[in-house]
Amino acid sequence: MRPIAIYLPQYHPIPENDAWWGKGFTEWRNVVKGRPLFAGHYQPHLPADLGYYDLRLADIREDQARLARHYGIHGFCYYHYWFNGRRILETPFQKVIESGSPDFPFMLCWANENWTRIWDGGQKNILLEQHYSESDNIAHIEHLVEYFKDSRYIRIGNRPVFAFYKDEDIPDLPGLIRTFREVAGRHGIELYLCRFDRRLGNRAEPPKLLGLDAAIEFQPWKSLIAYSRTPEMRFAHRTRRLRDRVTSLLRRLSLARNSSRKTLDHFYDYKKFVAFDIRQPLSDYTRFPGVCPGWDNTARRREGGATVLVNGDADTFATWVEHKARLLSSARADPGEDLMFINAWNEWAEGNHLEPCERNGHAYLEALRDGLIRAGETNLSG
Repeated sequence: MRPIAIYLPQYHPIPENDAWWGKGFTEWRNVVKGRPLFAGHYQPHLPADLGYYDLRLADIREDQARLARHYGIHGFCYYHYWFNGRRILETPFQKVIESGSPDFPFMLCWANENWTRIWDGGQKNILLEQHYSESDNIAHIEHLVEYFKDSRYIRIGNRPVFAFYKDEDIPDLPGLIRTFREVAGRHGIELYLCRFDRRLGNRAEPPKLLGLDAAIEFQPWKSLIAYSRTPEMRFAHRTRRLRDRVTSLLRRLSLARNSSRKTLDHFYDYKKFVAFDIRQPLSDYTRFPGVCPGWDNTARRREGGATVLVNGDADTFATWVEHKARLLSSARADPGEDLMFINAWNEWAEGNHLEPCERNGHAYLEALRDGLIRAGETNLSG
């Protein structure tokens, strides 16, 4: 089995972020501004071993790979940003390619969503917008071929694995896929193409009907709110709605704490969500399992509207990892289709990171390794 950790390359300054957010902006500026919303709320999430790193530094990238390998992670899935030939946040990955270091497997996911001021990939407050065309599809895949030829690139069989973050946003996805496959084929490359499934349940169109090979569970499910309600949570939801109405009134009267938060926040139980996800049946198409150590985007939503998974711990995460690893071992038809995805390695502003933090240290990395071992995985990278 090959556990793959999703990797955010945001931690270095770029001209675009300087213009939008102020000189020297990186994700760390969001991270350190996180504030607790209730008693016991873990904010801000502050890094431990690796500190407030700059991903332009080779030593940091080596340390990340060394740490990941030690705890059983096979490779990183780097977010790749492409806007009609314009690359963003490309420096860390480009340095990995050019230097040949670290000697650690990788793959790419095209994060094909708009950049917005509220970090949601939506259609409002757009800073940088995605556009699609056949000519751009050709230019894009020609650019990617260089990476697919790298010996470190993660493959299934001899096929480089490439993922689309929001395949549903691509107007002619089958056409794009045909172009990708045809152009890559001219270079002697057969692709293994995946989409991210971000909502619970099977999508209306299985991947193969769209020309894709498989899907990847992107946890936590976007439909977390609707699907994680047990009877107890439905009661809690009704109670929360009443509380929110009262809180909203108090905010208008300037009597409530965090009165600067204009939009109400949402809190969900990590343990209940994991228990619910474990009960779900297997997909009827090839979908690689996913897990996450947590979720809390308070640091990015300082005006409100945060989604927070509460009541999580490393033991629950280990149980989830064990379950998903066992499912993958028992369900895969092709021995090479052995990928499991962890969201994420370093999403610090979303409270979703395996990298050690001041509060939890290596607990979630240890839980990942323990879960894999309990599932019978003995050929771990570390």
